[in-house]
Amino acid sequence: MRIRKIGIITKPGQPEGAQVASDLVSWCRGQGVEVLVLTTLASEIGQPERGVAEEALASESELLVVIGGDGTLLAAARLLEGRPVPILAVNHGGLGFMTEVMLPELYPELEKVLDGAFTIDRRVMLDAKLLRSGKTVGTHRGLNDVVINKGTLARIIELEARVNDQYVSTFRADGLIIATPTGSTAYNMSAGGAIVHPDMSAILMTPICSHTLTNRPVVLPGDACVVVTLKSTSHDGVYMTVDGQVGVKMATGDSLEVRSSSEEVLLVSPQGKNYFDVLRDKLKWG
Repeated sequence: MRIRKIGIITKPGQPEGAQVASDLVSWCRGQGVEVLVLTTLASEIGQPERGVAEEALASESELLVVIGGDGTLLAAARLLEGRPVPILAVNHGGLGFMTEVMLPELYPELEKVLDGAFTIDRRVMLDAKLLRSGKTVGTHRGLNDVVINKGTLARIIELEARVNDQYVSTFRADGLIIATPTGSTAYNMSAGGAIVHPDMSAILMTPICSHTLTNRPVVLPGDACVVVTLKSTSHDGVYMTVDGQVGVKMATGDSLEVRSSSEEVLLVSPQGKNYFDVLRDKLKWG
């Protein structure tokens, strides 16, 4: 299928990213491809007539070009809400484990995509449901992780974890990370969790600064259902965060149910690169 509409997303308020987007708009027009940008970005690049709302960008784009770091990509994945739109992620920021295309590679890679010469990496997401007194008070979806964290001044918190209705442990820690293989190189890695290849079907459960040194990270089957209940009764604040971008305060007795989502994020995979190339480059291995 020939791609006729490309959506462009950048991190707001970054002039360099806006300039890259402006140049890309001109290039796409030269290729006969229609371009959609959010209203805020359209104003930044001096083309307010091209601006569209988030819903229109997500529903009408046949390809999303995301210019920024992993945080920008995570926001774009959430914007799509499960729609099967391929994402070409261009690194214009920090470390960027998921934004594999470097800026000089943008146009050569985009030409390949327009010619149909590309492959797709399917990345699993997590569905999180927050339960209070047995009732659902919020549902969220994330690509990297769902995290329970103590507030800035909170003491160590107690979290009871169950997997498929089987009791695992009551963690006394600063928090708990439940991550996808994609998110294994994010907060999970910083907390000492394993790096898991994104092709694997798995859910990672990693305690944050556990009070018991024998509490170690656990890799679970991809179809597992993880339920974590907040047992602490004295705390300044405990929060559930999704991909580090959406936060909800939890109350004592709240349970968080996390499982793999039926929705996926489709990432355009640059030809000639593999996952270990990315790890070597980003982590400066060997």
